[in-house]
Amino acid sequence: MATYKSIKYIIPTEAVEHTDSINALADVDTTTVAPSVGQTLKWSAANSRWQPADLEESASGTQKAIFGFGDTNVAGNRFSNLTNIVSSTGIVATDTTGVGTARDYLAASGYGGDKSIFGFGFASGSPSSTNVTNLVSNTGVVASDQTGVGTARGTLAAAGFGGDKAIFGFGGDNETTNVTNLVSNTGVVSSDTTGVGTVRGVLAAASYGGDKALFGFGYDDVSYTYIYYTLTNLVSNTGVVATDTSTVSGVTGRQGVSAAGFGGDKAIFGFGNNENDGFINISNLVSSTGIVATDTTGVGTAREGLAASGYGNDKAIFGFGSTPNTRYNMTNLVSNTGVVATDTTGVGTARSSLAAAGYSTTA
Repeated sequence: MATYKSIKYIIPTEAVEHTDSINALADVDTTTVAPSVGQTLKWSAANSRWQPADLEESASGTQKAIFGFGDTNVAGNRFSNLTNIVSSTGIVATDTTGVGTARDYLAASGYGGDKSIFGFGFASGSPSSTNVTNLVSNTGVVASDQTGVGTARGTLAAAGFGGDKAIFGFGGDNETTNVTNLVSNTGVVSSDTTGVGTVRGVLAAASYGGDKALFGFGYDDVSYTYIYYTLTNLVSNTGVVATDTSTVSGVTGRQGVSAAGFGGDKAIFGFGNNENDGFINISNLVSSTGIVATDTTGVGTAREGLAASGYGNDKAIFGFGSTPNTRYNMTNLVSNTGVVATDTTGVGTARSSLAAAGYSTTA
């Protein structure tokens, strides 16, 4: 009989959090991923069992993902509002003509347990930065524009935290920022929070540890000198962004990187660009406690400006991206142990500077 000790759990009818032991295997849903020590559990009305808080429903392989927006033109900016749905088995669908303002260098995250949100980015007309958001339903339908709040900007990142909320952070327009904007579990974007840590853009973010998040990597132009960072900033399960964490040696600083959660409580950063090293297919695994591992030489085509998302409840996918003269629609699947697969020739319009997020663990 399995025993999971020191697991925090929340009883729906009580406004208190307990730390206890659950002794019976029948009490806990392990069909997707077994809870880790100290992980928060939520009660599932669907099958009357406890399950990890980052999984809203217990059915295996039901989480899908969506790639959206981006730049399609190698000769100059051509903004798109195209979307591509990813099935719970990692298959990318053909283009869907999107709604809302076509733009690039935006960010996306899951929220509310089974929905997602695209936000911010650059649109045509200079290009100009925006604070527009577009909610995505749990069936993958992208809603029309919502005029956002907070500082309009691009090259930012976003991730889920707390089991059902999200956070946008960093980025910039004419100069980089460390501003963050929390997103409620109903998709409401809050006003600016002055962030902590080093200002930078073209970074990535992902959830980890079941209910937390981290921002990582990025670059800044300081006195006309590009600085590529290996810094990370952890985000608590209440949305508080921590000061800089310097990663260990053996981690390549870069921009244009993407990130996603996998395995239920871990994350992965992948790909990117560094002027000294060129385009990179390096990946860095993130432990369930937020520790970034040293470089793993990746597989697949080195590129930047791609997007990543979790899918299938415990796996991830990198997709799209560019090198100077090429836009790609290829994808690379990530297993539930963090192994990056070789290229899969994608479908849909090749593009870069797009965003991706998971949605729907129930449909």
